[in-house]
Amino acid sequence: MSGAPHEDIDAHSGTATTGHEWDGIRELNTPLPKWWLYILYATIVWAIGYIIVYPAIPLISGHTPGVAGWTSRGAVTQELAQLTQQRAPMTSTLEKASFSEITKDERLRTFALAQGRAAFGDNCAPCHGAGGGGAFSFPNLNDDDWIWGGSLEAIQQTIQYGIRSTHPDTRIGIMPAFAQILNTKEIGQLVNHVRALGGLTTENTYDKPLADRLFGEQCAACHGDGGKGNIELGAPNLVDSIWLFGSDKASILQTLARGRASMMPAWNGRLDDTTIKALSVYVQSLGGVKTVP
Repeated sequence: MSGAPHEDIDAHSGTATTGHEWDGIRELNTPLPKWWLYILYATIVWAIGYIIVYPAIPLISGHTPGVAGWTSRGAVTQELAQLTQQRAPMTSTLEKASFSEITKDERLRTFALAQGRAAFGDNCAPCHGAGGGGAFSFPNLNDDDWIWGGSLEAIQQTIQYGIRSTHPDTRIGIMPAFAQILNTKEIGQLVNHVRALGGLTTENTYDKPLADRLFGEQCAACHGDGGKGNIELGAPNLVDSIWLFGSDKASILQTLARGRASMMPAWNGRLDDTTIKALSVYVQSLGGVKTVP
């Protein structure tokens, strides 16, 4: 027919083009498959339905609630309530039981360990690690070294009131800064002496008689004459090979010169008494249960 537009056919594919061309590349006029379009339309309908049924559209001070009234927060709250209800009988028993009773009742101890493990992951793992392995300045709970005692009662007190926390019943043990008391040479001798107590190498300048005297005058009151520590004061054992702040000369020098005062927060008020009791059982299970003071 005269005047009809000429249809441009691509020579390679045999498909008509749209007439658009970019840098010698022509656009083929290939319609989308019908099945693809049907799926697209179905997802649009589904999306509209979702917006109507569930919370979806953000508003200035909230969001559209949806006709179903469902929220993920509400679902989690409901699941936790159901879990609490299921645990209620054992939780009540754990709440009333003494540590001695928990230790003797394998079923109750297993329950306490499970609850304590969950509480540890939520509250303690950021500092002590998921497995309780600790880090620099955060005690390793897997070893047998308990600065403030490893009995269940001692661990419970530590968790409840913390160490150097803001709680009035917290334990307080301070490593003083000896740079204000001793000169550089004397501190250097103490560094060597502390390393010697731990079975580490010392420098040629190590003067044992002088270091013994300095240790007896400045350190023995807390760490003991033999350096084995004192859990009543939170003074670490210097004879073992466990070092909270590092055993290299620079770390020990910094500890002696500037002191240390790490803080363990008080969990009393943040966690209920039953959870703290379960945490105590779990934390003790990580370390030396049979050798705790």
